Amino acid sequence: MSGLLGVRLLLLWGSACFWLLGLARGALVISGYHGAPQETRGAARSLQKRSANEATVEVYSVTVDCTVTSRFAHTVMTTKALNKANSSQEIFFEVELPKTAFITNFSMEIEGQVYVGEVKEKEKAKKQYEKAVSSGQTAGLVKVSGRKMEKFSVSVNIAGNSNVTFILTYEELLQRKLGQYEILIRVKPKQLVQDFQIVTNIYEPQGISYVDTHATFLSNELLPLVEKTVTDKKAHISFSPTIEQQRKCLGCDGTLIDGDFVIKYDVNRAKSLGDIQIVNGYFVHFFAPPDLPRVPKNVVFVIDRSGSMSGRKMAQTREALLVILKDLHEDDHFALIQFDHNIDSWKDSLTKATQENLSEAMVYVQKIKDLGGTNINDAVLRGVNMLVKDRQEKKLPERSIDMIILLTDGMPNYGESNPLKIQENVRSAIGGNMSLFCLGFGDDVDYSFLDVMSKQNKGLARRIYEGSDATLQLQGFYEEVSSPLLSEVDLRYPDNAVDFLTTNNFNQLFNGSEIVVAGRLIDNDLDNFLVEVFGQGFQEDFKVQGQASTVDWDAMYPDEEYIFGDFTERLWAYLTIQQLMEKSKSGAPDEKDNATAKALDMSLHYSFVTPLTSMVVTKPDTEDGPDTPFIADKLTEEQRQQAERVAHGFASSPTYIHSYHKSPTYFGAIAAMLSARHSDLQLDLSVDGDPHVIIELPDREDALCFNINNKPGTIFNLVRDPKSGILVNGQIIGDKKIPPDGKINTYFWRFGIVHQTLGVRLEVSTQDISVFQDGKLVKLLWSDAASLKGPNVDLSLTKDHSLTVTLKDSVKFVILLHKVWEKHPYHRDYLGFYTLDSHLLSPSVHGLLGQFYHGIEYEVTDLRPGEVPEKPDATMYVKGQELNVTRGWQRDFRGDVKNGENVPCWFIHNNGTGILDGDATDYIVYGLFKTV
Repeated sequence: MSGLLGVRLLLLWGSACFWLLGLARGALVISGYHGAPQETRGAARSLQKRSANEATVEVYSVTVDCTVTSRFAHTVMTTKALNKANSSQEIFFEVELPKTAFITNFSMEIEGQVYVGEVKEKEKAKKQYEKAVSSGQTAGLVKVSGRKMEKFSVSVNIAGNSNVTFILTYEELLQRKLGQYEILIRVKPKQLVQDFQIVTNIYEPQGISYVDTHATFLSNELLPLVEKTVTDKKAHISFSPTIEQQRKCLGCDGTLIDGDFVIKYDVNRAKSLGDIQIVNGYFVHFFAPPDLPRVPKNVVFVIDRSGSMSGRKMAQTREALLVILKDLHEDDHFALIQFDHNIDSWKDSLTKATQENLSEAMVYVQKIKDLGGTNINDAVLRGVNMLVKDRQEKKLPERSIDMIILLTDGMPNYGESNPLKIQENVRSAIGGNMSLFCLGFGDDVDYSFLDVMSKQNKGLARRIYEGSDATLQLQGFYEEVSSPLLSEVDLRYPDNAVDFLTTNNFNQLFNGSEIVVAGRLIDNDLDNFLVEVFGQGFQEDFKVQGQASTVDWDAMYPDEEYIFGDFTERLWAYLTIQQLMEKSKSGAPDEKDNATAKALDMSLHYSFVTPLTSMVVTKPDTEDGPDTPFIADKLTEEQRQQAERVAHGFASSPTYIHSYHKSPTYFGAIAAMLSARHSDLQLDLSVDGDPHVIIELPDREDALCFNINNKPGTIFNLVRDPKSGILVNGQIIGDKKIPPDGKINTYFWRFGIVHQTLGVRLEVSTQDISVFQDGKLVKLLWSDAASLKGPNVDLSLTKDHSLTVTLKDSVKFVILLHKVWEKHPYHRDYLGFYTLDSHLLSPSVHGLLGQFYHGIEYEVTDLRPGEVPEKPDATMYVKGQELNVTRGWQRDFRGDVKNGENVPCWFIHNNGTGILDGDATDYIVYGLFKTV
């Protein structure tokens, strides 16, 4: 990359074939890094504020071509751009695609030369390009983008006045949810595009029942430009505005095209057997019979009320439960269990969902309060035992479906805390007689643990993302599973006619969903291809059978040049790989290895980028010789979760150490003892508020906290790492004047950050940010929104909110700005300080915060009533001392800078005396960039 000056020039388009609630979105970004003249390249490497120069890169063509054939979607995104500058520059191509899609092809055409990505085994690809991986140059190719998406990006150096064409192809099986499929195309050009078109063709031999198209940006003028042609078995939708039609106003360069273009559809379902497609030696069977009566359900809601559920999480959970209870049918039975370290049930058995019982349950739900630890094992087993007991006592309808819905936001840390043992206990107790659905709330939950446990017990797991719509997410999940139609569904095909069959036994069929089975035909003699489906319905067993027949695509679509003739084979491969990957997580050890090996072979054979493969993109040579290849990986759910933790400002790559011993937590019996030993942890430390220090211990879902009080103007050394040359000091400030209660609050208002080895110095105050490097000064205001990138430090400034400081090959700091009403009679603006990637600091790091970066050992015992009833006292043994500590809360402002979120913690009194090395006054320094 020649020079660091440059910015993203435009956010172009996004497209993806999409299904309801399984969001498949797309977006493309083209950006340019402008080559600096040779004599100024050295200066360009110093910190430069990015500035847009939209005239240098013109994207003159954007095409989204999505073809859906019997639910299998094949999407091709093509973008053509011109480097209008006279010198070469780096041009970036970015596309968002659904996390369930597999990339199958990527190519670049530059000056008549085509560069094609190659799918290889992930481990071999990494070894082959070990240098690229170790240098970090491959890290940006695939990243998390929102809840359901991942972003593919690649950059290439383009000569002046030259063209480049990017083409990305991916495939996916659309899932039917809540009675429809959905295709969503995100359109954000940010500039006018000469040739802009979105084309979607839907081929459904089963017959299309309806197609609905809308967009968030469609005005009365743009609405007629959406062309929709729907026949019995085909739908064609296109949108291709001219440049003049794209303009926001006459003569201006702004565009109206900014939002989501959405297509929803469903197919006819006249036959109870379903629809069977046979093409080129492979078949696919879609089963979702119409007009089946719902089967009554018996559902136990198991709700986490531990301390980490405090605040908005608990409020949203209560709100969702109230709505869900209203939606229960009168022939359903339900139970409510809430848990922290204790397990409490609303009633001892399930209750029929009458209006009277529901009203009583709603009152109970409104009183659920967050409190202590997380005892998942005993809570789930309580629910299982309740269902088993009621079955034995014949309190539940014989033809009904039993299920447990578990909602939790954290790691098990009370009672049985070994995830493997919990999974074993639950699996043994359930014995295949009921379904377990697990909802993981937030970024800190161990989703892999929940995912495996649910799949072991006829259920599935779903992540619930923290946000204003969390209540709707909970309601949406419940709606998906609220109306079972069949249980124990078995789809059978002649043994001598098919092989390599995907999963053909399903625990349930829910209203609005669809079962899909695919396989390979042994021969093309279909005279003996008898299909049978068995299941358990509401009043009687379900049984249907019929003879499969081939579909003559040429006769059905005589005017089409059919180019997607192998869709059944690729659909079969896609579905098989997905199921093998699931088996590789939850099966027996030998099954896991076998499933992984098969999934890898198929991924390579069909050129799918899966968690086992990588796409290697070789780039054209530059002036300096061969450019480094990029490697595109498929992210696992665990990798997505980890990336989201970092993106949201939470602990970066926390290491979870499971003690796997029964360890009663905070609010246990008087003799209970909590033992937490952390020797090699990455800890999440912060100082914020008045000023509050929080030491988060993610593996125990616990935290320690203390306050630092001194007179205004005092400067404390927070971090000092002699080996790396990193120093962080902070100065406190007091209220404007003494409040009526006589208590003066103090806050941090200024930080000094030094990296002596890299020659970087930052001064961050509530007014501005100053960056010194190589004798140069860059000054920013909090009212700016900026991104600065240099060889030794990167800065990301979010306007009036936060500053992220990333030091090369080292730690990352986040500084939050808390703005106070300027006419407030007492309080002032202040800053909060948070540390990420603390494991990158050396063992010699120290300071008020630094001393905790490599762990702390402590024990808590002798729990007893405190001065405040909800804040008990206890005895803590730490660093050879015996301390009186109090269970309380401190506010963490990373997720909500205005209100913060309560973090349960053990509070150490007297300015942290006993937990600190020495006294708090030992960390006072006499200059913002001075050492102790």
